[in-house]
Amino acid sequence: MRNNKLIYKSVTIKVGSNVLTRDDGSLNVQRMEHLVGQIGWLHKQGIHVILISSGAVAAGRDTIRNASAKDPVAQRQLLSSVGQVKLVNVYSDLFEKQGLISAQVLATKQDFSTREHYLNMKNCFSVLLDNGIVPVVNENDAVSVTALMFTDNDELAGLVASMMDTDALLILSNVDGIFTGVPGESGSELISEIREGVDDLDAYISATKSDFGRGGMLTKCRVARKTAAAGVTVHIANGTRDNVIIDLISEDVNVPHTRFVPNSPRPAIKKWMAYADGFAKAEVVINKGAKAALTGPKARSLLLAGVVSLNDDFKKGDLLRIKDENGQLLGIGRAQYDRAVAERHLHDERYRPLIHYDYLFIYPDLA
Repeated sequence: MRNNKLIYKSVTIKVGSNVLTRDDGSLNVQRMEHLVGQIGWLHKQGIHVILISSGAVAAGRDTIRNASAKDPVAQRQLLSSVGQVKLVNVYSDLFEKQGLISAQVLATKQDFSTREHYLNMKNCFSVLLDNGIVPVVNENDAVSVTALMFTDNDELAGLVASMMDTDALLILSNVDGIFTGVPGESGSELISEIREGVDDLDAYISATKSDFGRGGMLTKCRVARKTAAAGVTVHIANGTRDNVIIDLISEDVNVPHTRFVPNSPRPAIKKWMAYADGFAKAEVVINKGAKAALTGPKARSLLLAGVVSLNDDFKKGDLLRIKDENGQLLGIGRAQYDRAVAERHLHDERYRPLIHYDYLFIYPDLA
């Protein structure tokens, strides 16, 4: 590896299935070895690396060519259970060649469902990194069910990068980044930099998913925006390029990719809340005035005066989804008191906020 000046001290790297597999679905061990070699080099420079790796289902498909299961969920459980063993063993052998120990971390969305779960997972990563061990992370597809599944490993990677406060998240796909049209078509250009507040990116992005994974570029863009809003720089790049990891974090190398510019770091509680909307106990509908206040440039708490309705029961400390009168999801917040108290004071403009700003997260596309 050449003598590069590196711009980060810690990175989370997410590698997609289409980077790790060949056209026939088999694992591309040669490419995995090249990626691990780059991670090994970074580790020798004192950089902490967390690897989020897809590929278990693809590895299982490679191992069991004529898999038989009664439904798609069972099929995924079968393939991921078999494939995860193969995937982690390949990684273990490759990291050993670099003189490194790797550790398997399997996660479900439930593992981040409460602050207690969240902090426990954070402690797990911290102790691994403190001991010079490379965490290799994947969703535990064998036990995940629809309600507890991440959208894909991009979402898991964004959550981990935000939780661990890594300097950057590298999302490695099989294209160079976000384009203004279909990559490769005439007139389609690579968007090199994206800042919060840029509109209509969804119009450019194909919702087509990969052959071997669950995610697509639309999900990657949404995760990248949310993660950058939390203060982590995000790079979406082509993982099939030689030395792409080192080049992305080198000051003097310009590799084609899309960079999401980070905002100021958020408090830890809001980093958790950014990915916790699936665990909300109830929802609150707010009027136009409250929406304007919450999504405006100045920080605001949600007052009862802006509440139109309360849906489902909730207790103090529960998470509440916040929607406008058209049903658009605006954000999530933690209730300062239970529903019974809120209903008693619903028309009391002087009563303390239902959701205090310190425990309120507004989605970055709206704020």
